[in-house]
Amino acid sequence: MSVIQGFVESIIFKNPVNGYAVLNVESNRRKVTVVGTFSAIEAGIEISAEGEYVEDSRYGRQFRAVSWHELEAQGAPAMQRYLASGAIKGIGEALAERIVSKFRDDTFRIIEEEPERLAEIKGISENKARQIAIAFEEKSHTRRAMMRLAEYGISGGLALRLYEKYGEDIFFVIESDPYSLTEEMEGIGFKIADDIARRAGVSADSPSRIRSGIVYVLGRARSDGHVCLPVKELTGRAGELLQAPADMISEELAGLIMNRRVVQRRYNDTSYIYPIELYHKESECARMLYAIDSAVDSEEVSVEEEIARSEILSGITLDPVQREGVAEAIKNGVLVITGGPGTGKTTLIRVLLSYYGSKGMLVTLAAPTGRAAKRLSEATGVPATTIHRMLEVNGGVEDEDRTFIQFDRNAENPLETNVVIIDEMSMVDTYLFHALLSAIDAGTHLIMVGDDKQLPSVGPGAVLKDIIDSGVIKVITLKHVFRQAEKSDIVKNAHAMLEGRDIRIDNKNSEDFYFLEMDDEDRIIEGIIYLVQKKLSGYLGINPYEIQVMAPMKKGELGIVNLNERLRAALNPRKSEEEIKGSFGSFRVGDKVMQVKNNYELNWLMERKGSALRESGKGVFNGDMGTVTDIYDSETMRVLFDDGRAAVYSKERLSELELSFAITIHKSQGSEYPAVVVPILSGPDVLMTRNILYTAITRAKRCVVLIGSKKTVMSMIRNDREQLRYTGLRFALETIYKDGEN
Repeated sequence: MSVIQGFVESIIFKNPVNGYAVLNVESNRRKVTVVGTFSAIEAGIEISAEGEYVEDSRYGRQFRAVSWHELEAQGAPAMQRYLASGAIKGIGEALAERIVSKFRDDTFRIIEEEPERLAEIKGISENKARQIAIAFEEKSHTRRAMMRLAEYGISGGLALRLYEKYGEDIFFVIESDPYSLTEEMEGIGFKIADDIARRAGVSADSPSRIRSGIVYVLGRARSDGHVCLPVKELTGRAGELLQAPADMISEELAGLIMNRRVVQRRYNDTSYIYPIELYHKESECARMLYAIDSAVDSEEVSVEEEIARSEILSGITLDPVQREGVAEAIKNGVLVITGGPGTGKTTLIRVLLSYYGSKGMLVTLAAPTGRAAKRLSEATGVPATTIHRMLEVNGGVEDEDRTFIQFDRNAENPLETNVVIIDEMSMVDTYLFHALLSAIDAGTHLIMVGDDKQLPSVGPGAVLKDIIDSGVIKVITLKHVFRQAEKSDIVKNAHAMLEGRDIRIDNKNSEDFYFLEMDDEDRIIEGIIYLVQKKLSGYLGINPYEIQVMAPMKKGELGIVNLNERLRAALNPRKSEEEIKGSFGSFRVGDKVMQVKNNYELNWLMERKGSALRESGKGVFNGDMGTVTDIYDSETMRVLFDDGRAAVYSKERLSELELSFAITIHKSQGSEYPAVVVPILSGPDVLMTRNILYTAITRAKRCVVLIGSKKTVMSMIRNDREQLRYTGLRFALETIYKDGEN
C-alpha cells in the first residue's frame, strides 16, 4: 500500500448515493487523479489517502484509495487555498487572500473564536463576518459527522441526509436502535440497518433486529410478486435470514401483529401474514369491485336487437361467445374478457365501442404500458392511454417496505366516463388496480380484457387470475381461433402450448414461425446478431431496432446482460468517446434502453409531429422503452420513449435504465413487436416453463425465431408449473360477494 497527502483542487465526479468520487489532488507539486469512496469530500481540504496506483485503460494512471482522512490545514498557504476553493459561501479567491494576509497562521482560530475581527477587512461587514463564521462551523461539524458516519459504513448522500434529519442525535439512534431508521428514513432497508447495527455492536438477537428482519422478508416477498406469505414460510425465511430460533421469531411476529404492523388472516386452513398496507389495498379492491359491479342492474334485458345493430355499425359479425360478451357487458357492472391470441378479444372491444357510441356513452380505453396502449389504439381506431396517465399520476415513492402513488384521479375526483376498458389486465398489480378502482364511480361499467395464461404482473398480486378464480365476477372466455388467425403458425403454436401439445416447426412452409437448432452458446449469439442485423430485418423490411431479442434469464452467456453488450457492439458501435457513465454501466447515443424502476417524479415532454402542441407531465414506469438521442456534457442524457415522451436523465438516475437490445421475457409483457428472437438452450426449471415460452412467442406480430435446443423447447411446453403467488384477493372477493348476497 502507498500513501499520498495533498490538497483537493477539484472534484471531477461524485456519486451522491454511494460516495464514489474522482478527485484532482495536488501532492508534492504533482497533479494526481484519485478515485475511491469519499464521504463529505469537498474541494479545498487537505487529505491523506492510502491505496495503490493503477493504470486505467481509458483514463491513464490513477491512485485508487481504499481509506482516507482529512488533515488539518497547516500554515497560511493551506488555509488560503481552502478558503479560496469556494467551500465557504461568501469567500472567493480575492477575499481569501486578504483574510490570510492579515491573520496569517491564526486565520482559522480567528474565524472560529473571534469572527467579529473579520470586519476589520475591507469588504466584510459585521453581518457578513457572522455568516462566514456560521458557514465555517457548519462545514466543520458536517465534515466531522460525515467522517464518523463513515465508520458505520454510511457515506455519500445517505450520510448527509441522516445528519440533516437528526443532527448529532443520529449517533444516539445508531447506538440505541439503528433498525428504527428503516421506518423513518427513505432509502434505508433492513440490510443497510443490519450492517450499521453490526458495526455499532448491536446484539444479533436484539428484538428490534428480529422485527425488522420479519418486515424485510415480507418486503422481499412483495418484490417477488407476493401480497402475503404463509406463517410457516415467513418464519422459515426469517429464520434463515436472521439465524435466529423459531420461538424468538414467533414471539416478535406476535408483537408485530398486536401492534398492527402486520395483519394475520386465515384462508382454507392456512394462516397468512400481510404487510399492513397491502392487506388494506387488497381488501379495498374487493370492496370497490363489488360496489362497481352491484351498481349496475343485472336483471335480464333483451339485448339481441342492440347487438345486431352494433354488428351492422361496426361491420363485424360476432360468434356466439362474442355475442354473449356484448350482452354481459351491457348487463353487468364488471366483466372480464379473456382468451388466447386470435380469439377475437379486440374484435369484441370494437363492437362494444360501436354499441356504447350509439348510446352516447363516453368510453375510456387504457392499458398498463405505452406500447400496449398504442397497440390498442391502432387496433380499435379509438385513442387509448396508459393507466397511469389516465389516472393523472402526480408523484409517489417506492422502497422495499411500502409503495405510495399519488393520482389526481381518485375517489374525490373520479374519471368522467361511462365505461372503462382495460386491456392487458394480466400486467396490472394490486397497487395499480387499487388506484384504478378508486377513480371509478359506481354506475360506471368496467371491462377488463387480458390473457390469463400470460405471466403475472411485475408488481405484487395476481389480479386477473384471482378475479377469474373467484367465480363471482362474470367472465367471458374466448376459445375459437378465427380463420385469419388460423393461418398464423404463431397463433397455432401458442394454442398448442396451452393444451400441452408439441408445437409444429416447419421452416420450409411457415411464414412466421422458425426454429434454428444450435447447441453452442457462441454460435447462438452469432446467429442472433445475424438474424437481427441482416436476415430478419431484410426479410420483413424493418429496422433492426424493431426486432426484439428476449431471453428467460438475466445472467449467463445467453442472459440479457451479455446479449445486450454483444448486440450493442454490432448495432450501435462506439463512434466517439462521448458516453455517459453511471453506477452500473455506460450509455451512448443510439442505445435502446428500458426503464427498470417506477419513477413518479421524472418530468417528460411530448412533441407531436406536425403539431405545435406540447404535452408535459411526470412519471416514467418500469418497462417503458426508448432510445438515447442526446448526451449533454457527459452529465445528462435525453431518452425518447416509444410513445413519444422524452425525458432527461442525470447521472444519478442512470441506475433506473438498462440496455434493451435484449430484454427478459418477464419485461416483454404487454408489448408487441414485429419480430421476436428467443434463445432457448438451458436454464433453471423455474424459468423454463410453458407460460414463459407462451408469453415470448405471443409478443410477436409478424415473425418468431427460436434458436437453440428443440429438446429444451419441448420440455418447456411440458413444464406447466406456473409462478406461485401468495395472494388473497380471490378469497376477499368470495367473502364480500357472499356477504352482499346475504
